[in-house]
Amino acid sequence: MQFIDLKEQQRRIRLELDVAIARVLDHGRYVMGPEVAELEDQLAAIVGSRHCISCSSGTDALLLGLMAYGVGPGDAVITTPFTFFATAEMIALTGATPIFVDIDLDTYNIDPAKIEEVIHSVKAEGVLNLKGIIPVDLFGLPADYEKIMPLAEAHGLFVLQDAAQAFGAEAFGKKCPAHGHIGTTSFFPAKPLGCYGDGGAVFTDDDGMAEIIKSLRVHGEGVDKYNNVRIGINGRLDSIQAAVLLEKLKLYPEEIELRQQVASQYAEQLDSTLKLQAMPVGYKSVWAQFCIQADGRDEIMARLKQADIPSVIYYVKPMHLLDAFAGLGYREGDFPVAEAASKRIFAVPMHPYLTSEDVGHVCGVIGG
Repeated sequence: MQFIDLKEQQRRIRLELDVAIARVLDHGRYVMGPEVAELEDQLAAIVGSRHCISCSSGTDALLLGLMAYGVGPGDAVITTPFTFFATAEMIALTGATPIFVDIDLDTYNIDPAKIEEVIHSVKAEGVLNLKGIIPVDLFGLPADYEKIMPLAEAHGLFVLQDAAQAFGAEAFGKKCPAHGHIGTTSFFPAKPLGCYGDGGAVFTDDDGMAEIIKSLRVHGEGVDKYNNVRIGINGRLDSIQAAVLLEKLKLYPEEIELRQQVASQYAEQLDSTLKLQAMPVGYKSVWAQFCIQADGRDEIMARLKQADIPSVIYYVKPMHLLDAFAGLGYREGDFPVAEAASKRIFAVPMHPYLTSEDVGHVCGVIGG
């Protein structure tokens, strides 16, 4: 059994992929070719954003957003300690300071009530200039933007939505990543919508910010490509990756619905004593991962391995306990909800092509 089955998806569209890639080879515009512009138009339409700016990875998408806001030394940005390293890494890369806030007990997303406490604390200390918030839509589930956005706007903070795991997920009729002032996503192969390499995108309704991000993406170029007007990065998307994504987009709505069915089957068959990620009313996850909390996690994972069923821990350590952030001064016990989750959580296979028999087998092994 595959943790994520990309081969079955490829089998369905292999002929179309071959034609699309051959088209790129024929026209020879391998970086930022016509497929890139077409992809950006389609992605913006799906999300409902005025602008989509594709880029070289989800990590660079975060960096471009932070650079567009001028984040740098002396600044601080709030984020969650319970996600992949890149989110806080990009804050630190700008020279700014990541400020962690604990997660909600049930959704695993950043807790808005605790955000407000930290905002007041940082402002009262007066050492750092608090500029923004990066919520993460964890495991495919949107964060609580109904509470986060008014809170941010009341304090003059930007919201950069990290939807690396959640492209196309929904909260109250709006799709990720269109909930923040700027949204980002990743097209890493293992993501719900992934290419065959690295790729990402930034979304915004702000015309001025879109132009800045487009410039930053290509070494800060101006109208004249040989007159660079700001310091930027080489963050362009390859045409072959755009061509792959255009073909995968044709399957994506169906795959999202298939993921709902797999998640429902897991929820129905797993023992009620196991803790699953909550699904608030009005939300629709794209189920990038299906995670379970359980006592005796290591024993359960050992049984799964013996049955040739892969499982993964997301995340072994919250970010405030990683060596890279030791200088921030956090210690064990600072974020008890995230720390408790990291000791009990694990993920089981999740992709659109799991059969009912596959799900039943996984649940049977977990049940012992």
